[in-house]
Amino acid sequence: MLGHHYTHSFLETAVASVNAGCNLELSYGMRNNVFMHIPQALAMGNITLQMLRDRVRPLFYTRMRLGEFDPPAMNPYSSLDLSVVQSPEHRNLSLEAAVKSFVLLKNVRGTLPLRARDLSGQHLAVVGPFADNPRVLFGDYAPVPEPQYIYTPRRGLEMRGANISFAAGCSEPRCQQYSRAELVRVVGAADMVLVCLGTGVDVETEAKDRSDLSLPGHQLELLQDAVQ
Repeated sequence: MLGHHYTHSFLETAVASVNAGCNLELSYGMRNNVFMHIPQALAMGNITLQMLRDRVRPLFYTRMRLGEFDPPAMNPYSSLDLSVVQSPEHRNLSLEAAVKSFVLLKNVRGTLPLRARDLSGQHLAVVGPFADNPRVLFGDYAPVPEPQYIYTPRRGLEMRGANISFAAGCSEPRCQQYSRAELVRVVGAADMVLVCLGTGVDVETEAKDRSDLSLPGHQLELLQDAVQ
């Protein structure tokens, strides 16, 4: 609020936040944090002790329910490792969640869905910086699984028995260097082309916002060349 000029000091911000019902601050260390000014606000009578108790109670109730204050031996989650997190049961559940989610697509001439029985007779070109680069497929704050559990578009289609040709066109999402000749060679011989574009954490994350929604680098040119 201070940065947006809603308040003029951390003390004012602490008072306004507590009065508004805020009970959690995302801070970057112990120096000059808003919550450090709460005792001063309390001493000045800007907030009451009962108000502070009301704000703190749900925080500690949640922490106790999560077992943060229990001995580690009592917490069943402390013994979990990747063999559990990435178990077949959990990976199957992730697959089910992905299948049951949806994306709006324009289905021209009934092209979709791509059926496994039809793929073996067609030559597919899978192109773009997101076609076969596991590192760029995960968003900000997302855990990255072990490589053997990551299925890129290229890998997934190959597992379905499709005849695949691949060209990244550019090796990373910023797409500063683009190989048009590589793309044209692969696309020209294909019956169907899947173009995999986007941003990824290299281009956009928390505190790294963009001023427009344009495809980065030469990605638009790559798409236009694939369509042409």
